[in-house]
Amino acid sequence: MLRVKTPQKARARRELEKRAPKLIETGKKTLILHGMKTSAVLNAVLSDIYHLKKESAVKFSRRNKDVCPFENGGETSLEFFSHQTDCSLFVYGSHTKKRPDNLVIGRMYDHHIYDLIEVGVENFKRMDSFSYDKKLSPRVGSKPFICFIGDGFDNVEELKHLKEVLLDLLRGEVVEKLNLAGLDRVYLCTATSSKKVFLTQCALRLKKSGTVVPRTELVEVGPSMDLVVRRHRLPNDSLRKEAMRVVRDQPKKDKNIQQDTLRGKVGKINIPDQKVDDTKYYHTKVGDSFVPNKTKGVKRERREAKLKKEEKEGTEHASKRQKEDAE
Repeated sequence: MLRVKTPQKARARRELEKRAPKLIETGKKTLILHGMKTSAVLNAVLSDIYHLKKESAVKFSRRNKDVCPFENGGETSLEFFSHQTDCSLFVYGSHTKKRPDNLVIGRMYDHHIYDLIEVGVENFKRMDSFSYDKKLSPRVGSKPFICFIGDGFDNVEELKHLKEVLLDLLRGEVVEKLNLAGLDRVYLCTATSSKKVFLTQCALRLKKSGTVVPRTELVEVGPSMDLVVRRHRLPNDSLRKEAMRVVRDQPKKDKNIQQDTLRGKVGKINIPDQKVDDTKYYHTKVGDSFVPNKTKGVKRERREAKLKKEEKEGTEHASKRQKEDAE
């Protein structure tokens, strides 16, 4: 049996309490790391992703040769980094002859790999290459709109998976209320084919429209790229069910039960309507099939038959006795 070592210092205990499961979880952090070999395009992609998620991202500058997410045993270092930095999302970049400009995006559950999707980066444009009014540049930490264009996100399995991962990666912290003045950017994801998605970021420009609602225009501010889906791995059903489980903060409400001051707990029972056509047969509205009525009180019939038999025997015995007395 393994011995669990409890922290002795208050600072260590506070850090463990921050990482403990909560009823309302905080925002997801993203881990950005390089493979053993990367290209200039891939370095620029990882830098721009880190800039977009600067408040909730951790970037490693060193190269990692032991990280291979799709291979057995290659996820050990990745899970260790996730546990060390408390990150539930990761973006891993690598460059090989077989898979150039390769990007692996994955999600974690309990610091273990939940699912993976691998994409190739094409036609990449950095944020610095776009010319626009710098007053329109999105603020760091603002909530974005995310727009998915194309039927492939609903019909193609790979694009459906990519949609889920991009939503987790780009949406930021989940909030209950939004300030409309803080909505200043849009992520556009367009499915150009069953394997390719065009991704770009646009700033929102508000103009006068003569009405209360302003007219909006989109100004492309970058980065923009084409993502070509290569490999993906979905979670198994048991892991998905475990990850989707929600803790109930309130007890389950009992239906059709009310509290009365005089009678106490009062329940309501809903009985379906029944149409009786005959004394022997009845049918319900569900199937309209006739079923013989066999719900009579069998014990009562036996009891009545026994009483009748005893009465009959009693009368016969009395008449026989009267005949004997008469003789």
